[in-house]
Amino acid sequence: MSGTVKRATRVAERLREDLSNLLREMRDPRITGVLVSRVEITDDLQSAKIHVRHEFGAEDAASRRALLKGLEAASGRLRRDVARTMGLRVVPTLRFFYDEGPDAERRIDELLREIKDESGNPRS
Repeated sequence: MSGTVKRATRVAERLREDLSNLLREMRDPRITGVLVSRVEITDDLQSAKIHVRHEFGAEDAASRRALLKGLEAASGRLRRDVARTMGLRVVPTLRFFYDEGPDAERRIDELLREIKDESGNPRS
């Protein structure tokens, strides 16, 4: 069973690299500047959760929705291209999610900095 998990991890990393390259070549303006931050794939390689974000950081909710709609529209083509580049017998279903982790991390860092600044300044 550990061999299966190891294979899923290898396939997920290769899928992340291949999708990153394929997305750079796409012309849809909704997906310009997309980064694939992480890929989670089931052990049976049937389904993949693709975590993406904008290259230039936080965007508004409307641009995030547009990004995900653009990726959903391109998912069939991306699956065909992945099948060709990776040579997989079974190509996972691609599901896209916006990765908000780095934005939340940045906000926590800002809050911690504010707390530190406030505690370091004597109050009058």
